Amino acid sequence: MAAGEETPAAHLPAPPSERRAWILACVVAGVGLVFLLLVLTGLVGARGSVAPPPVPLVASTPVPAAAVGPAVAAPAGALVARPSPAEQREQRRALLGATQTHISRRWMEGFYPIYATAQRTFGVDWLLIASIHRQESAFSTAPGIYGGLNFAHCCGGPMQFNVTNGTRRVPSTWALVSGSYLFGQRPASYDHATAGHPSIYDDFDSIMAAAHLLSADGAGYQLDASAWNAAYDYYGHDLTGVLYADEVLARAIGWSQHGFCINCGVSPRLIDAVEAAYGAPVRAALRAPRPPARSRGTERGPVRR
Repeated sequence: MAAGEETPAAHLPAPPSERRAWILACVVAGVGLVFLLLVLTGLVGARGSVAPPPVPLVASTPVPAAAVGPAVAAPAGALVARPSPAEQREQRRALLGATQTHISRRWMEGFYPIYATAQRTFGVDWLLIASIHRQESAFSTAPGIYGGLNFAHCCGGPMQFNVTNGTRRVPSTWALVSGSYLFGQRPASYDHATAGHPSIYDDFDSIMAAAHLLSADGAGYQLDASAWNAAYDYYGHDLTGVLYADEVLARAIGWSQHGFCINCGVSPRLIDAVEAAYGAPVRAALRAPRPPARSRGTERGPVRR
């Protein structure tokens, strides 16, 4: 090669082709765009919808002819909460008012597996369990549900169990049924699971205990007089307890007839029907004047000198 001549370009190394890099970048961008579209349309990343458990039986609207004898006293061995007078007054105010909290479908889906397990384990219609859950804590949305006790310093948790009504001989209502969670399969995950068990603040422990309590007081799959009596026992035996049982059972019956509705109110027509069939006899018995106490002389006959 003569002096001063440039090296032929043919002998220089060729620069790497950028075609492969561009193709790879386009593929990655395309995959990312497709994934983004799937997420936005809910096909990826969205939790599957959880359906409520099936309803065992559709309940008919009760009529006065279906009334049974007054259930003024709980059967022997029944598990009764026995609310205090202050708690009764507060509960009456709560029953007459509706929750202002809008409860989302996603929130409720966490309870459906627990309701299903409780129904299957203890043979109690899950709608009755859910209605008491609604009545006691607005499906666990009321303030203070997951810590401390209520205003009366006696009850706590999603199902408002009494932990203070025990004595040295008789356990509290919660202590009697706190081990109910052992009879059913705990869901793999759910909201507000506690580190230790049993706990009135654990949704599974509390709802299972409530189902056990209702079953012990006679509730089953039928939303009838037995379910009313169990709800009455769950609250306590007084006029507020009658109102409580009327509303709890009317709500459950309405759900069985028209489908589970998270934020719907209770039909006044159904409340009146339940009251006429089951509540009125008990209310009348509670209001009836008590016979005067007999003197010892009357009990044992005339005193002879």
